[in-house]
Amino acid sequence: MKENNKFSIGEFSEKTGISIRTLHYYDEIGLLQPEKNPTSGHRIYNHQDILTLQKIVSLKFLGYSLDKILHLLHESSFTNDLNETLSLHLQALEKEKEKIELSMAAIKRITKLLEEEGEVDSAILFSLIHSMQTEYIQKEWMERHMQADIVEELSKKTEEEKTTLDQTFIQLAKEVKQLYGKPVEDPKVQEMIKTYIEASFAFLGEDLIQKLADANVEELDIQELENMTPSPFTEDEQQWINQAMEYCMRQTE
Repeated sequence: MKENNKFSIGEFSEKTGISIRTLHYYDEIGLLQPEKNPTSGHRIYNHQDILTLQKIVSLKFLGYSLDKILHLLHESSFTNDLNETLSLHLQALEKEKEKIELSMAAIKRITKLLEEEGEVDSAILFSLIHSMQTEYIQKEWMERHMQADIVEELSKKTEEEKTTLDQTFIQLAKEVKQLYGKPVEDPKVQEMIKTYIEASFAFLGEDLIQKLADANVEELDIQELENMTPSPFTEDEQQWINQAMEYCMRQTE
C-alpha cells in the first residue's frame, strides 16, 4: 500500500528502520498511533507519522524516557524553559556515563586478574567486583567526608595500580584460608599481614596516608563506608585478621 504517501506497517518499518515490534509498542502506549483501516484494522502510516517518529527518535537520542517523550510530543514549540530540563537530564546522563566507564574499567581489571591468576576464589572475585561496582558511591562518600585534594589524589590512581592492589588482596585471601586458626603472633601470619599493609601503603603513598590520618571522619561514617564494601571473609576470619593487624601495629609502635 502506497497511495497518497500512505504506508503499511511493513513499508513504514522498512522506510524508517524501526522494527514492526517497536511500532506496535509505540501504538499501544499512545506514542505513535497511525490511522486504522476501518475494515481490516491494519495500521496505515502517513508522512506526518514520519515527522512524529523523527521527534521520538531525536528525544530518545537525548536520553528521554518514553513517558517524558509522550509529554514533549504535544509541545508546539520550545522556549528557554526546556534548558532546565535538558540541564538536569545532562547531569543524569553524565552520571550514567561515569557508571558505564566504571563498568568497562572493572571488566578490564577482572579480565587481567583472571589471566594472571589463572583461578580466583568466587567469594573473593565477587567481593572485588562489588567493590568496583560501588566505586562511584564510595567516591561520593569521600567527597562528603574528606578534603577535595584527598579525593583528587585517589582518583588519579591508575588501573595498573588498582590491579596490583587487587592481586595483593587475592594473595591475602589465599593465605587467610591456609593460616586461619594459627596464633596471630605466628611469624607466617605476621608476614602475611605485613605484606598486605606494605602493599596498601605503597598504593596510597606517604602523603596520602598522612592526609587520611588527619581527616576528621567519625567512626559511624567509617562504618557506612565499610558497609559499602562487605568483607568476603567469614565473621570469625575477619575478626582473626583484625586481631593480627592490631598485633602487627603494636609491634611497630
